[in-house]
Amino acid sequence: MKRTTFLLVIAAFFVLSASAAVRGDDVMYVGGTFATIAEKTEGRLDSSKQSHLVFNAKGGSISIPYKGINSIEYGQKAGRRVGVALAVSPVALFSKKRKHYVSLGFTDDSGTKQGVVFEVAKGRVGSLVTNLEANSGKKVEFESEDAKKHFDKEAK
Repeated sequence: MKRTTFLLVIAAFFVLSASAAVRGDDVMYVGGTFATIAEKTEGRLDSSKQSHLVFNAKGGSISIPYKGINSIEYGQKAGRRVGVALAVSPVALFSKKRKHYVSLGFTDDSGTKQGVVFEVAKGRVGSLVTNLEANSGKKVEFESEDAKKHFDKEAK
């Protein structure tokens, strides 16, 4: 009986981990105007190029010209850890997980208006948005006061 319970808890942990927020250098393409990449595809952002930000994933890549960016937005979505509470401990209901989103509106190299939404790891938001502001000449807009507070804290 104890072994079955243990295996159930371990299985729940892996299921919950798969749906957790992105971590480290990973970024998730949540959605946008690109039909060539499936929604919720994880990949990496390459900001080493002077003229473009590039999202690389298994399904393809998106090239975003810095000079074509006309809007940068940052927001958060908070949710309760219900799955963890059910699988491990009810105490987890008192903690929140936050997902961090960066949305870009831009005109691509062919002159077509495009938009993307990326979920970004918590520790990467500040550097990504600072880089986007510096290269595009646009200022970030915040979805909420909480998002602004988080960004200000990360940028320090």
